Amino acid sequence: MITTDAFAPGLLGQPCWLERSDGERIALPTDRWRAAPESGEELLLRHCTGPTLDVGCGPGRMVAALCARGVPALGTDVSPVAVRLAVAAGAPAVRRDVFDRLPGEGWWHHVLLVDGNIGIGGNPVRLLGRVRELLRAGGSALIEVDPPGGGVRHGRVRVATAATGGAWFDWAWLAADAVAGVAGAAGLSTGWVREAGGRWFAQVRA
Repeated sequence: MITTDAFAPGLLGQPCWLERSDGERIALPTDRWRAAPESGEELLLRHCTGPTLDVGCGPGRMVAALCARGVPALGTDVSPVAVRLAVAAGAPAVRRDVFDRLPGEGWWHHVLLVDGNIGIGGNPVRLLGRVRELLRAGGSALIEVDPPGGGVRHGRVRVATAATGGAWFDWAWLAADAVAGVAGAAGLSTGWVREAGGRWFAQVRA
């Protein structure tokens, strides 16, 4: 399970890596977390036409962008640092694990999983099954995925800085070509999968 402060160094601007148990290090886009949404993320924002829940909202940039457009939105994150930063940026947010009881269950029109958050819990089928419970009938989850070719991967990771390495937790990666199978196993249908701004995104529907 992710410790509540695992991503705190990155949220506060330190360079960080997601370190796999096999030694591979994946640089985390910490500068992007604090910036305005990029061109690819605009694709997701345009599809959020009703109340939206951002799971793993970090500093709340997507929530703030939606609120500025008049779209009701709420962020949720296990990190107290993330929630504090989000609220300070004018983004409504609560400190809550996605697998715990959340406000508006079964009511949300859209759920966002951006910046690799499809990996939360190390099991994309379980996570999307939980997302299905959060969505109203006909609602959609808008998720960032890896480029085609990687399938579904699972592993133990930790967030490391130049000075320290944190606690290990389960994580997962979902590639674009595996979205339909994972979504179907979670009781969701696939709307679209596409590249935008050099990143890959998908829409799946309840």
